[in-house]
Amino acid sequence: MIYQSPTIQVELLEDNIAKLCFNAPGSVNKFDRETLASLDAALDSIKQDSNIKALVLTSSKDTFIVGADITEFLGLFAQDDAVLLSWVEQANAVFNKLEDLPFPTASAIKGFALGGGCETILATDFRIADTTAKIGLPETKLGIIPGFGGTVRLPRVIGADNALEWITTGKDQRAEDALKVGAVDAVVAPQALEAAAIQMLKDAVAEKLDWQARRNRKLSALTLPKLEAMMSFTTAKGMVFAVAGKHYPAPMAAVSVIEQASTKGRAEALQIEHQAFIKLAKTDVAKALIGIFLNDQFVKGKAKKAGKLAKEVNNAAVLGAGIMGGGIAYQSASKGTPIVMKDIAQPALDLGLNEAAKLLSAQVARGRSTPEKMAKVLNNITPSLDYAAIKHSDVVVEAVVEHPKIKAQVLAEVEGYVSEDAIIASNTSTISINLLAKSMKKPERFCGMHFFNPVHKMPLVEVIRGEHSSEETIASVVAYASKMGKTPIVVNDCPGFFVNRVLFPYFAGFNGLLAEGGDFAAIDKVMEKQFGWPMGPAYLLDVVGLDTGHHAQAVMAEGFPERMGKSGTDAIDVMFENKRLGQKNGKGFYVYSVDSRGKPKKDVDPTSYGLLKDAFGELKAFEADDIIARTMIPMIIETVRCLEEGIVASPAEADMGLVYGLGFPPFRGGVFRYLDTMGVANFVALADKYAHLGGLYQVTDAMRTLAANNGSYYQA
Repeated sequence: MIYQSPTIQVELLEDNIAKLCFNAPGSVNKFDRETLASLDAALDSIKQDSNIKALVLTSSKDTFIVGADITEFLGLFAQDDAVLLSWVEQANAVFNKLEDLPFPTASAIKGFALGGGCETILATDFRIADTTAKIGLPETKLGIIPGFGGTVRLPRVIGADNALEWITTGKDQRAEDALKVGAVDAVVAPQALEAAAIQMLKDAVAEKLDWQARRNRKLSALTLPKLEAMMSFTTAKGMVFAVAGKHYPAPMAAVSVIEQASTKGRAEALQIEHQAFIKLAKTDVAKALIGIFLNDQFVKGKAKKAGKLAKEVNNAAVLGAGIMGGGIAYQSASKGTPIVMKDIAQPALDLGLNEAAKLLSAQVARGRSTPEKMAKVLNNITPSLDYAAIKHSDVVVEAVVEHPKIKAQVLAEVEGYVSEDAIIASNTSTISINLLAKSMKKPERFCGMHFFNPVHKMPLVEVIRGEHSSEETIASVVAYASKMGKTPIVVNDCPGFFVNRVLFPYFAGFNGLLAEGGDFAAIDKVMEKQFGWPMGPAYLLDVVGLDTGHHAQAVMAEGFPERMGKSGTDAIDVMFENKRLGQKNGKGFYVYSVDSRGKPKKDVDPTSYGLLKDAFGELKAFEADDIIARTMIPMIIETVRCLEEGIVASPAEADMGLVYGLGFPPFRGGVFRYLDTMGVANFVALADKYAHLGGLYQVTDAMRTLAANNGSYYQA
């Protein structure tokens, strides 16, 4: 053994080829400070052994290296620039040491080689992947850029255009795609991986492969003609800005770094990367996006723990077909759990099956699936008009019309057709789980399972705990949601649960602006372009449906009359009463049509303005800051109330619910990250300026205490 530590072992193989194996405790390898220090020490031991003729890097895990240990990031990024620069330079010295070894080096890559893992393999002369490998630099998704030489080495290995696409999108690349652009030199079967890497090194030692030339290319400036370089980087900037926009600076910074470094050798190019990395690491965007990543891990970790308590779900059923039922059926079937889709009408079953078939056909058309896989998924969906078909289901999801009496009747019927230990869940967005549970003989096996529309796109599932729901019931529904590829968040029962409860105060703020003459299209523009929502409140209400919004608003007013009760007519009432239901009937705040490519398009409609003018008078302009404050303050305070009341268990789960359920701007990180970034005291002062607008604008006593103590919701 040449070197041994808890994370890395180095041994000498035959033909004097050294094998460095990443072998950290736990299920995956990642680059934390300990592993980086071990790699440094291992390379020193390798350099000192004069017998070594070549080096192969391997992993004992199913993956190579999944990336840096992000849990160390936020604390590190809070350090002074000088401290952060020193750390980055020391880390890069390790990768340079690997790249500068006096003999050929190769990486044998299986599973994920992401972030720091990808930067490790780029520092070796050769890269051999097996068919399971996925390679990439996802740092821009975290609001930063690669910091261990990724922006320097990747363009010199695969060319500037390919590197720009890899780095700015942050996408993982499959082994065969990496081979096409030259990121890896060969793709082999898993069992042949190490032998193939060793054979390549033997050929390099025998001078059949020119490893020095490969290395020199990485140490030198990019070989890119001046005009071609100018066109390449100008095009990239335009494309990146169109996708990332002004709120996500990292992709554009990556383009700029690669451009500036393109005429430099390694040392100068790395310095350019270091400076940009440090600047981005200090941004609120990086803090927010890294926070989302960590919150996502936290939520998924809770779901994994729930799996230990869960009843296994091998067969499922959904009651009520149509678009929502069809979406649930598709999601379950496509992730491998057969599902019965039960309805009382054949046309509804046809609609549900057509919904699933449409989604699958689109995947086949895009090359993401095959007709065989499509057939397999469709065969996993059994349509039925008869309750008898659900008798072997482990979980039944009720998704009939949003009416308490109808749901209660269906739930009572279902109990008579399923086994004693089958779990029953209601896909309701507003109706109390405790109320629905009253219709059941065994309320302990019942809870809420709120999907968001469209089911296949929206990652969140709210699992609603009723007062009688057993731990096994909640754990089983959480596990089933995870198996469906969703992110489940457990919340307690209250009107609107969590997501809708905090959404309707936002709509109330919007209604208040319109009641004073606000322009709905101007408000949407501010909330989309400046705050960063994917769609403004008027557009969102049109997508949700004004009938749905009108019904849910009444539920919220009844549940929280002191804050959400309303006197008189508001803009939602105006649209609903004039049968302007939004996208579903082609007219709401906006009017909808189909463009030449068959995609829905919205236009401002003078009729809407006329109706609103009749109700509220002439249009009045509002400042952007005023629009943001009046819509966001109610949502933020209601989110805090949900945490204080125990409706949601933690700031992390609340923020993920908002990001995944409503599209809260990821670069702001969720309500609690946004509050911490703004400063709780600053928010309280802002809210107090609007306190005259009513109950939704009153901060809680606990918020005032936190503000007075200069506290925060997340612990640094």
